[in-house]
Amino acid sequence: MSFLSRIRGWGFWPMARKEFIQMKRDRITLGMMVGLPAIQLALFGYAIRTEVRHLPTVVLDESRSAVSRSLVDAMRNTGNFDIVGTVRNREEIRARIEDGEVRAAVVIPPDFANDLKRGRTAQAQVIVDAADPLASTAAINAASLAVRATSTVRAPIEVRVRPWYNPSLKSSTYIVPGLVGLLLSITLIVITSMAIVRERERGTLEQLVVTPIDKTSLMLGKIVPFAVVGYVQMTVILTLGKLLFHIPLNGSLPLLYTLSAAFIVANLGLGLFVSTIAQTQAQAMQLSFMFMLPNILLSGYMFPREAMPVAAQWIGNLLPLTYYLKILRGILLRGAGFERMWPEALVLLGFAVGVIALSVRRFSKTIG
Repeated sequence: MSFLSRIRGWGFWPMARKEFIQMKRDRITLGMMVGLPAIQLALFGYAIRTEVRHLPTVVLDESRSAVSRSLVDAMRNTGNFDIVGTVRNREEIRARIEDGEVRAAVVIPPDFANDLKRGRTAQAQVIVDAADPLASTAAINAASLAVRATSTVRAPIEVRVRPWYNPSLKSSTYIVPGLVGLLLSITLIVITSMAIVRERERGTLEQLVVTPIDKTSLMLGKIVPFAVVGYVQMTVILTLGKLLFHIPLNGSLPLLYTLSAAFIVANLGLGLFVSTIAQTQAQAMQLSFMFMLPNILLSGYMFPREAMPVAAQWIGNLLPLTYYLKILRGILLRGAGFERMWPEALVLLGFAVGVIALSVRRFSKTIG
């Protein structure tokens, strides 16, 4: 018997026809299968840039001379440094970098101009937040361009790049802390949405609704266990990151765990919101994946946000992971305290409260 005869004998074509008809009837799922990849391709193809430019930079110019200003102008003209202000000392440089306001600093010593006049090599320094190796590489290349633009034959200029927080420029030091936020975001949204939709498909959700429990308590009771799972995942990733990749833990772990609560709740709220839209587990999975790619590509987890177009940066500002990554890398790599991280923590708290309130309200309407 030929292969085609076997297919006909097994009823292949009637079964395939039945599946196509079913797919046609489920227009929401079909639309997501076709439309979402097209939208995401257009968005991410436009937004993702690996070349890092326009690093926010401050200047400590202790020379205050024409030639020092020429060096600063040359660095600005490379396009890799956006000069956003000046500082008075190195302590202010550290504070501005830890606050996340700037990513680099140009330091020109007092004897810079005198060394040039005397024919000696004049030295300057570029301090860069090397938690992101791509940004560090861009800063090193830009510093070399600026040196070539300002050096003279008689008295060359040497600019030394000093990487902070990741002196060896290891990509794992940048990526692994971000994995905490990325994996929490993915798993919490998926498991929450899938679990609730599965309850609805089986008919057990309606049985829970008729019990003497208000709907808000019902939903909070369902998501709290997932929050505990999130903390367990976080602990496992941090432990393995330290043992396998030697990720530094420079800050306070109790502070990190405390600030993580808002992020975990925000993602559980997103999962709950997805469950109010999706009618089937397949739809819940697809909608959950719709949140995953922006989290990976637009939050700063993999690609520096400074390299993205402004529109993509605005979209990234709508993602809780964008702010949580700043908390993770700030505490783990820079040793930042609450006084540095409170703005991001406040935004995450607002996300958590808003998303949970919206999701509980929608959920009450969908099962009411």
